Amino acid sequence: MEKQEVKKLIVKYNEGLADASEVAVIEKAIERGEIELNQLNDFNQLINSETPSPSLELSNRFYTMLAEEKKEKRKFSFTLPSLDVLLPRFALMACVLVAGFGLGYLFQKPSQLQSITELNKQVSELKEMMMLSLLEKESPTERLKAVNLTNDMDQASQKVTAALLQTLNMDENVNVRLAALEALKPYVQDSKVREGLIRSIGIQQSPLVQMSLAELMAALHEKKSVNELKKLLKDSNVPKEVKKKINESIDVLI
Repeated sequence: MEKQEVKKLIVKYNEGLADASEVAVIEKAIERGEIELNQLNDFNQLINSETPSPSLELSNRFYTMLAEEKKEKRKFSFTLPSLDVLLPRFALMACVLVAGFGLGYLFQKPSQLQSITELNKQVSELKEMMMLSLLEKESPTERLKAVNLTNDMDQASQKVTAALLQTLNMDENVNVRLAALEALKPYVQDSKVREGLIRSIGIQQSPLVQMSLAELMAALHEKKSVNELKKLLKDSNVPKEVKKKINESIDVLI
């Protein structure tokens, strides 16, 4: 194609006057490289020329299918109930659910409490076994651990308090004896524990334990301990400082 013809086509195309046959010629010229795309102002004609317009028959078929599709949708359509209808229903469902959970909890609660009680009992028994086992160890540190285990017990059994009294009276280590006396203090309302503490006064050889027992008797206002405390005053092995403290405790009790 001559350059003059190409220029005329470009001008005609840019002015929007090119017909379909001329647009086709321009497309061929672009493919051959005779026309650059930057020479054309608008590509809409080229794009539209590539897209064939649908035939009348195709249009009729399309609208027929669209109508049928709308009919099918109408068959299966439904309307959502208004909030005035939905809210009471949701409220009723919520009440039923809450009531169900509440009843379930009430029915399960006794069994749960029973399980917790049994578990606590098992833990206490395990601590008790450990304590009694550790009290038999040769190491004073291990025996101290045994005595301190009673601090984690909600309520020590008579077996435990008896073991503590024996430790208070018989253990070779003064620190272990003092720890046993401290561990017995929460159970002084038990008559057997009190009687055991009073008897322990005459058994003790350690001045520290003697003073601790005298102070405890005074704090408890345990008058039954006076005779045992007076015996210590007659013991020549008891230091003067300790006798002074014991006298002070006796004065409180008398």
